[in-house]
Amino acid sequence: MNLDALRPFGFKEGGKRALATALAGLERDPDSDRAQRLLDEAWRAPRAHVVGVTGPPGVGKSSLCAALVAAWRKDNKTVGVIAVDPSSKASGGALLGDRVRIVHDSADDGSFVRSMAARDRLGGLADQTLAAMVVMRALFDRVLIETVGVGQSETDVAGVADTVVFCVQPGSGDSLQFMKAGIVEIPHLIVVTKADLGAAAERARTDVAGALSLATAGDWPLKTLAVSSRAGTGIDGLMAGLEAHRAHLAQDGRLGVARHRQSEGWLREALRERFGTRGLARLGALGLDASLAPGGQPFQRLRDLTAVLETPR
Repeated sequence: MNLDALRPFGFKEGGKRALATALAGLERDPDSDRAQRLLDEAWRAPRAHVVGVTGPPGVGKSSLCAALVAAWRKDNKTVGVIAVDPSSKASGGALLGDRVRIVHDSADDGSFVRSMAARDRLGGLADQTLAAMVVMRALFDRVLIETVGVGQSETDVAGVADTVVFCVQPGSGDSLQFMKAGIVEIPHLIVVTKADLGAAAERARTDVAGALSLATAGDWPLKTLAVSSRAGTGIDGLMAGLEAHRAHLAQDGRLGVARHRQSEGWLREALRERFGTRGLARLGALGLDASLAPGGQPFQRLRDLTAVLETPR
């Protein structure tokens, strides 16, 4: 981990344990002074390419994520993983846990996995996913976010990831569901998993590729790949696709534009959760809105607008 930028928070001395403690603090009390100072500092030092992996339950997302972590580590890239799990109805915590979902070497200082509970969110992510991503983005070369299994309309991952990978399972009807869903608008790469199934996997890949032949994610042509995490086939092609999209974002300021748009979306959602639609309407009546100036920092902006809305009038 690159800990120098966040040395005041003890990461350099405490390593992975300090990071785990900091993330737990963000979940427990995201509005504390320490949490806000950490987010402010991390926001100013982005480093990682952030990849989101999403798709229906049982499609093989965790196996694919484990393969990506192994490939990145082989390439000497440090990796932080956020695995969003279904919630326990008893405790509210993550139901499955990172040790079960993503196989990794817990003794490896170059990789870190954090499991987060989705709780009552329906968008595939947890409440503090963005905050955890911002911190990890300042520490690692790559950040990987695996959503809880999603259906047709859960597109939150597009609000935190630079590159979105949507997984389709051969022979399950996923491809047809995907093609008629709103979620078709968010991925940059479509991965047909379990390519070792042979003809069924190739048929699914061909179906999706044909249906999306004219589709684009902005000015990026969607790519469809077949991958087998078990056999290791197609992983190199997926890595190349991820790197190609990272390079694409680096051109003409695209990454900055995309992240700014994400920040404004997160800010609006945070204000809506705190104050409802009436709070947003009140901002408008005061001549304010949830926009960010170019290069603006959403956590500071949220604090400023919260202070305005909490002031009695």
